[in-house]
This record gives sequence, C-alpha cells and structure tokens, in this order.
Amino acid sequence: MRTNVYVDGFNLYYGCLKGTSYKWLDLNALCAKLLPRDEIHRIRYFTARITARPDDPDSPTRQDMYLRALGTIPRLSIHYGHFQETRPRMPVANPLPFASRTVKVIKTEEKGSDVNLASHLLLDAFRRDCEMAVVISNDSDLKEPLRMLIEELDIPVGLINPHKPRFRSRNLLALNPQFFKQIKTNALKASQFPEVLQDLSGEIRRPAKW
Repeated sequence: MRTNVYVDGFNLYYGCLKGTSYKWLDLNALCAKLLPRDEIHRIRYFTARITARPDDPDSPTRQDMYLRALGTIPRLSIHYGHFQETRPRMPVANPLPFASRTVKVIKTEEKGSDVNLASHLLLDAFRRDCEMAVVISNDSDLKEPLRMLIEELDIPVGLINPHKPRFRSRNLLALNPQFFKQIKTNALKASQFPEVLQDLSGEIRRPAKW
C-alpha cells in the first residue's frame, strides 16, 4: 500500500530519543522496520530550528548535522515551524515563607509544526497522494484532521506512538485507526545512520557528543 509518513519531530525526540544514544536516527530505515509491508511513498518531517543556549551552545550545530543527514533520504521533506520565547511570571511550587510566590521564567514553545503537519496531511489526502497515512506522534491536537481523513476522505490512518505506552493518546485511539504501534528500543538501535554520510556539501559526521 502506498503510504505517506508524517513525523512530529519534537514529539519523536522527547518521546523516545532524548537521553539516549539513538538520536542519529535514519527515518527511512525506521519506517521500513515498522512498516515492512508498505511502499513508503514519502516522509514528511516537521520540526523547528533551535537556538544556542548558555548550557548547550553547540545544539544548533548538532541539529544542522542531523537535518543534513535527513536530507540524504529520497522522498523525505523537512517542514519548519518556529520557536517562540516568552518570559512570563509563574507561581512557585513550594514558596519559602516571606518570599515571592511567583518567579519570572524563560518559556520556550515550538509553534507551527502541528498546524503544518495537519495541513500537509489533509492536502496530500485531497490530492490522493497516498493510500494510507501514518503519523508518528501522540499529540491529541491531531484528532480532528485524522478524523477527517478516516471519516470524510476514506483514507486509512496508522498511528505510531514514540512515547511510553502509558502516554498513548486515548483521543487518537478513539478514532479506531488502521493500526497502532509503539516505537521500541530495538527498532531505534537498528535504524541508525552510518557514522559518516555524504551530501552535495561534503561529509556529514555524527556529532561526537550529543
């Protein structure tokens, strides 16, 4: 079955990659591992450019290397949202006596990726670009566009949860998808890019420290 895969990049990262040695993830290999009977027609990856922070000044460089690695995958496209930084005043969980009950914090939110994912999901469905759509995310905000695919456009939907089973979205499962799968550690381990790749700009090396 001709299948399009839609990857919520930050949901994937925080669900099963952060704190692991599997961040150098080949999404094409992962899709082949999880969907062995399907023809992967295209992969759409949704993310946002990160900025350097005092505690991790090299993070944008590592992200650039990974995005370049993804760019070597045929039929994969990268779609960008953006980060929004605000400094709201928020309540302290356990304030000390006579101390302020609120504190100003730096709050960084990724914006646009869920909307971009939903938009491309629906546009591809209207164009009959695929016979099945597979979404790698547990974001319940995607419930309505997925419902439209299933009920209005007659496109079957598969769900792949990058988080632990207890964090699966009941709202998405209520749609009765074609299938539901978990990303397991052995699939991540078996789906890593080589240490060195090549693109038109030269060598792409896995970051030594991540």
